Amino acid sequence: MHAPDIVAAKYREQGRRLTPQRQLLFSLMHDNVTHPTADALFDEASKRMPGISLRTVYQTLDELQEMGEVQLMHCDGGAVRFDPNVDEHHHAVDAETGELFDVYVDNIDSLRAQLPAGFTVENVSIVFHGRLAGKAASAATPRATRNNTTKSPERQQTARAKTTKRAPRRTNRGSTK
Repeated sequence: MHAPDIVAAKYREQGRRLTPQRQLLFSLMHDNVTHPTADALFDEASKRMPGISLRTVYQTLDELQEMGEVQLMHCDGGAVRFDPNVDEHHHAVDAETGELFDVYVDNIDSLRAQLPAGFTVENVSIVFHGRLAGKAASAATPRATRNNTTKSPERQQTARAKTTKRAPRRTNRGSTK
């Protein structure tokens, strides 16, 4: 995801309404080293701006996805997460904790030779499912990312494994049902 001021400028250029709530969400997503759900992002935003609505969070995330600033990730169990890392990368999921790690893989193009003639690749998504030994998730960084890609300069500073806990699903706020 681009820096919040760049996203704000793009937002204005597209005629979208730029509010303090959206600017906060831009900052939270840009600085995020996890793959948050909308609910987790809402919880974090609410700590800083108590009046923000869950609808604003969902709407802003949808707009950021349309703009190519975040990617949607459909995870096991139906959870939808948002990834501010739009560089080409893949993921590893710890089945015990739900933690997600960005994984950079070389030579994806070598796999294209195995595809049927005329097959057009629209998207590549590789997800490694497994269990991380021990509780020190940060210790996984060298194993998960060592020597397996050249990252963009913006992402080199955040190339460490990115983790998040699964956020509990939230019911419709304010509903009397």
